[in-house]
Amino acid sequence: MTDPSAAILSSFSSALASVVARATPSIVSVHSHRSRASGFVWKPGLVVTADEALAEEGEISIKLADGTARSGSIVGRDHTTDIALVRFDAKDIAPIKLSPEVPALGSLSIVVAAERGAPAAALGTISLTGGRWRSLRGGDIDARIELDVRLRHSHQGGLALNAAGEPIGMAVLGARRVIVIPAATIDRVAARLETHGRIARGYLGVGLQPIKLDDGIGAMVMSVDKTGPSAAAGIRQGDVIVGWNDEKLSGVRALLRALGPDSVGSVVDVAIRRGGEPVRVKLTIGERPEA
Repeated sequence: MTDPSAAILSSFSSALASVVARATPSIVSVHSHRSRASGFVWKPGLVVTADEALAEEGEISIKLADGTARSGSIVGRDHTTDIALVRFDAKDIAPIKLSPEVPALGSLSIVVAAERGAPAAALGTISLTGGRWRSLRGGDIDARIELDVRLRHSHQGGLALNAAGEPIGMAVLGARRVIVIPAATIDRVAARLETHGRIARGYLGVGLQPIKLDDGIGAMVMSVDKTGPSAAAGIRQGDVIVGWNDEKLSGVRALLRALGPDSVGSVVDVAIRRGGEPVRVKLTIGERPEA
């Protein structure tokens, strides 16, 4: 007589194996210089991978699930969201369709990655979920999803699947945990990288230091780029920024958060105190130069 618990376990195991098997044809290894990462086919001929796991320079090699290797080239990379886009000659591989769903806390998740081209998988749980957040490097991440799973460095860029086998994002190593870069962030950033090769960031051209004022918080201008937008607007070293578009400044971080890709080219009304006197200037936000 078959043990019912053994039958349940066997069925569960087979279901997991089936989920992994459906995802693996679109999973690749990305080799750059001495670095290795995983990735997945986002569009025909385009692979999304973890930016931090890639070398800064050198040739790119893509190893497919069948063991063959193809040369690749970096289309663009965004350090702030840990997303890189790589082009390679393999338009016959079906791309992965990402799901915008944020899985329930405590539900199962499978990370499907690659190790030198060979498929790899790990089972874990969704340990934390939350709303939109900002990475330590300043990138806007559309949802917070963390995994309780072991992730090798070379498996960064692999797909995180929900319990239904739907790809929900890309698994990367955070400071102390495994983070999923969600589908909405990947589609938004990868689309910009495909079109422009980089993510534009707003640029003021000043160095700022937060200071406490009697009536709130200010940002003292410690340095000014002589060729930057602030210098063109007449902002000087020693000025204290206290407002932004008729709103009181809540902090330097809040000011920097306003400098996303859509801010480039916009005109803002900046309230300043100069020698204790109020001054207002119109500033056109520039585009941050490439490092």
